[in-house]
Amino acid sequence: MAPYASDDTTTAGEAEEPRTARRRAARYVVPVTVMGVAAATIGLVPALADSGDPDLPEITAAQLIEKIAQSDVEHLSGTVKITTDLGLPDLGGLESGLLSGAAGSDEEGGSSADPSGRLTELASGTHTLRVAADGPDRQKLSLLENAAEYSLIHDGKDVWGYDSGSNEVYHATVDDADAPGGRGEERPPATPQDFAEEALKAVDDTTSVKVDGTAQVAGRDAYKLVVEPKGSGSTVGAISIAVDHETGLPLKFTLTPSSGGAAVVDVGFTKVSFDRPDASTFDFTPPKGAKVTEGDEQGRDRGHFGKPERGAKSEEDLAKGFDGLTMLGEGWNTVATFDTGSGAGLPTAEAGGDLGGFLGSLGEEVKGDFGTGTVFGTRLVNALITEDGKVYVGTVTKDALVKAADAGK
Repeated sequence: MAPYASDDTTTAGEAEEPRTARRRAARYVVPVTVMGVAAATIGLVPALADSGDPDLPEITAAQLIEKIAQSDVEHLSGTVKITTDLGLPDLGGLESGLLSGAAGSDEEGGSSADPSGRLTELASGTHTLRVAADGPDRQKLSLLENAAEYSLIHDGKDVWGYDSGSNEVYHATVDDADAPGGRGEERPPATPQDFAEEALKAVDDTTSVKVDGTAQVAGRDAYKLVVEPKGSGSTVGAISIAVDHETGLPLKFTLTPSSGGAAVVDVGFTKVSFDRPDASTFDFTPPKGAKVTEGDEQGRDRGHFGKPERGAKSEEDLAKGFDGLTMLGEGWNTVATFDTGSGAGLPTAEAGGDLGGFLGSLGEEVKGDFGTGTVFGTRLVNALITEDGKVYVGTVTKDALVKAADAGK
């Protein structure tokens, strides 16, 4: 067992130090990957070492958050195992097709090497990745498959995607600040540090943060930082972040649902080295005979490698992206709501035929002061579509959605 378990529960209202550290943490992001992950719900399950919990000096939650903020690791390589358990219904592979279609990989002129399509595969199942980083200018990620490999490489101003199975290449030329995983402040989360920083941004007066002993991850001694919602209503039970005691780099991120059971999201390293990778790791030349698709050919307005927006989005900023989007509640129980403008909910089995019946079978009918609607849920995110076409969505329970709909009536 760990030699201690610090119970110095911290909230944003109780200490300014963690808040300052969180702001700094957003700037000290290790650029491990240029993944354009369409869904942020990916996970990684590395086994803890059998040697037991390491004996490390005691540290407070505020000090550990500051340690994350001060982490300046820029060189690393390692192996990542990814498993996601959202509790999605089994659609016999249909969900993969829908995700790929939504990402645009099947559009005319599309490429199987386009990361926006390929990396949606990480939203379910188990996958093994190899990652490498050499500062803000060079990163590489390789998705290992049974008989093929998909690689995504950022080398200076070039971003390459290569699918060995189809021998197709995707290429984009961008400014370093605009590339996912480049110098821009916002990138899709894909590493333990990315997920940890997003979680720390959510810390406010509705959250408790504490140090809960130590662990070993990928052969490294680490502290365990635990973040938990204080009240009920959220689908998030707890978030555990294993922080390397030497470098301050998050090595493992685990999100367990309030409903219990296996983790929904687990992100971590099974092997990691902080030595500088060989420069040849990031070299790439399209193989002979490969089909090469330029990013501009598919339209940069799709946002694959477009310039990211800087800074955290306010409710007003979010509302600009969705007509009439508003936020209800606070903290972990925040619910986003908007009106589809259709004036009606999902098609019924009578009106929508097979499609209406199929969609209805995936959800659960609920009633409240707002009227009638259908809840579609996973183990993390739930959405309510009302009979008059309003949508309520958040990492909250079904009952919390119904209360939000009643309040927004």
